Amino acid sequence: MNQMTPPELVTTALDAGLFTLTLGNGKAHPLSLAMIKALQAALDTALADDAARVILLHGPGSIFCAGHDLKEIARHRDDADEGVAFLGVLFDACAGLMLTLAQSPKPVITLVEGIATAAGCQMVASSHMAFAAEGAQFQLPGVNNGGFCTTPAVAVSRAVARKHLMELVFSGEMLDTDWALRAGLINRVLPAEAVEQGARTFAAGLAARNPGPIQAGIATINRHQPMELDTAYGMARDVMISHFMDPGRREREKASKFSAKA
Repeated sequence: MNQMTPPELVTTALDAGLFTLTLGNGKAHPLSLAMIKALQAALDTALADDAARVILLHGPGSIFCAGHDLKEIARHRDDADEGVAFLGVLFDACAGLMLTLAQSPKPVITLVEGIATAAGCQMVASSHMAFAAEGAQFQLPGVNNGGFCTTPAVAVSRAVARKHLMELVFSGEMLDTDWALRAGLINRVLPAEAVEQGARTFAAGLAARNPGPIQAGIATINRHQPMELDTAYGMARDVMISHFMDPGRREREKASKFSAKA
């Protein structure tokens, strides 16, 4: 009897500093526990590889990511103790994944062609930048199912203003790219046929830049955002000095001067 091969969870590719991480696990790319672990492993690989300078997270097709695998959750909820234990493991793993995205010292850019809902929307909010196709939609649907998207709201609350967040969690509606761009959840909207190339061109251009100051700059932003203003400037000052003293910057400046004279 023929057995169906399960869909691949995650695929990766590295080209000229751009590490592309493509979501699999079927059309909706649901975040099962196995999927979360596969994503975490792929991100850990990218972060440990000096050749990987920019991470592009792509959920291809009409659904970027449908959030947690509700069928998997349902299988564990019949027994209360088992359900609580499984959900604890699941949400701890998911929080770890989202922290890895948000705190990555390397730029993380998401490419959204379709629907990003629940924890899928959380991934978009956790990344540094997001490119979206004109038909993409964003949703925190917990209230529609008798619940509330509490953990996705942690990431989204750090990407959009409070009233935009409340509209998303209270309505449970699919909101379009006009809303997402206005709210600050995404950076750029492009026609569906051009969005992948647009995101890749931007990401590849960033990957060609001097990586040291970029990574130090991201880490500094992550550290100074919760600080008092004067403390933040004091901390950023020392990092800024290191940018100017960076050997890679000096080499690029010399090359640029040589090219200008040639």
